[in-house]
Amino acid sequence: MHNLSSYHSKYRVVLYSMTIDDLDARLISLLTAEPRLGVLECSRRLGVARGTVQARLDRLIARGVITGFGPDVSPAALGYDVTAFVSMEIRQVAGHDPVAHQLARIPEVLEVHTITGDSDLLCRVVARTNADLQRVIDQIVDVRGVLRTNSIIALDTPVPYRVLPLVADVPRREQRSP
Repeated sequence: MHNLSSYHSKYRVVLYSMTIDDLDARLISLLTAEPRLGVLECSRRLGVARGTVQARLDRLIARGVITGFGPDVSPAALGYDVTAFVSMEIRQVAGHDPVAHQLARIPEVLEVHTITGDSDLLCRVVARTNADLQRVIDQIVDVRGVLRTNSIIALDTPVPYRVLPLVADVPRREQRSP
């Protein structure tokens, strides 16, 4: 569990064009570590009124800082042991959106990003096996507008997706700023 309170003593920080303070950071940290906690338990652990926690939570949600409370699901636990990144060049006559909408119909495509460089889109995909990955890539290649793909198989994930270090880093950056 990450303890952000040491990073946020007395500082108001800007995150996503929004000012957050120590209480916001501690609330984010608490809910990241234990997303099933209720507002009342959060207020007890943070030592503030229930209404304060609810107001802070509502504000963080309304401003898009907190984007969800759903469970994090492991694709590997569902039998999808292979993770790969597929970059693709697309026919850009109609832009990226039509291709992205078609890619979203493939269940194994977990996310799609528009990118700079030699490729136009980058997808994170999962598959059950390497042979199954070929099936997924074939589905991607069949998407109208996809011209070429390049795949990279991830062997391990030594640093999984995370955001708390960003929240913790904001006050350090604010201290270094003139």
